[in-house]
Amino acid sequence: MPALPKTTPPQAGPNAPVTPGSDAVALTLNWSRQDIENRLGFFQAGRYTSANKVLGFVLAIALTAVFFTLLAFVFSSTPFLRPFAVVFLRPGNLYTTGPATFLFLWAMSLLVLKRLKLNYQERALTLAAVPQNPDFILNEVSARAVIDRIHGLVDHPRHFILLNRIDRALANLRNIGGLSDVSTLLKGQAENDENQVSSSYTLIGGMVWAIPVLGFIGTVQGLSAAISTFAQTLASSEDLSAIKANLQGVTGGLATAFETTLVALVMALVLQLYLTSLQKRETDFLDECNDYCHQHVISKLRLVAQPHESTTLVHDPDRSVA
Repeated sequence: MPALPKTTPPQAGPNAPVTPGSDAVALTLNWSRQDIENRLGFFQAGRYTSANKVLGFVLAIALTAVFFTLLAFVFSSTPFLRPFAVVFLRPGNLYTTGPATFLFLWAMSLLVLKRLKLNYQERALTLAAVPQNPDFILNEVSARAVIDRIHGLVDHPRHFILLNRIDRALANLRNIGGLSDVSTLLKGQAENDENQVSSSYTLIGGMVWAIPVLGFIGTVQGLSAAISTFAQTLASSEDLSAIKANLQGVTGGLATAFETTLVALVMALVLQLYLTSLQKRETDFLDECNDYCHQHVISKLRLVAQPHESTTLVHDPDRSVA
C-alpha cells in the first residue's frame, strides 16, 4: 500500500490565514460553559459583566446566615472576639446590623461575580480575532472570512463586548460595504456598552447609600431609647443608688446609637472602595476594547479595487480620440 503524502498542519497564531471553515482556529472561549454564572447553574447569566441579582440575593442569604452563626457560636465564646460579636448581636443593634450586613453581603456578592465575569471578558482581548499581519486588508470581501474566524474562536460573539462590536461592524461592512459606517457603528456600540456597564452598578450604588441610612436609623433609635430611659429614671427614682442602677439602660441605648453607625459606615466604606476599584478596571477594559477596534479594525479598512471602471473608460465608444 503506497504511503500517504505528508500534509502540512494548518498554520495557527495571530498571522494565520483567514480561511472559512479552516481548522486553524479552535474554539477558545465557550461562554455557555465557562462563564461563572453558567457554571453555577440554576440562574440565567447576566450579559457581559452584569451579575444576576437573584443569584447574588441567594448568596447573600447564605453568607448572612453563616456569618451570624459564627458570631453566635464561635465569636461569642472566644474572649478576644466577643466584643466584636456583641456589637452585632446586642438586641438593640440587631434590628439594623442584620439588614445592613445582608445588604453589604449582597452587594459584595454582585461585585465579586462582576469581577469574575470581567476577568472572562478580558480574555477576548488576547484572541487574534482579526489577523495581526500588517499587510492584512479588511474590506467587504475579507470581512466574511474574519466573521467566520470569530465564530470559530467563541461559541457566539454576542456574549463578549469586544467580539460583539467587531462582529456587528464587519456584518455591516459585508452587507452594505460602507467603510465610513463601520467607524460610526463601532462608536455607537461603544456608547451602548458604556451605558450598560454603568447601569449594572445601579443596584449596588443604592445599597451603598442604604447601608449608612440603616446605621443612622439605629443611631436615632438608640438615642431615643437612651433619652426615654433617662427621663424615666429621673422621674421615678429618688435614691442615688437606684438612679445609678437605672443608668445602665441609658448606656445600653447610647451603645446602640454609636455602634450601629460605626458598623454601617465601615461597611459602606469597604463597599465603596471595592466598587470604585472595579469601576476603574471596567472602564480601562472598555478603553482597551476601543483601542483594539481602532488598531485592528478601523486601521485595516481599505476599498476594494474596481479594475472594470478604468477598462470601461478606455473603451468608451462615445469618447473621441485626438
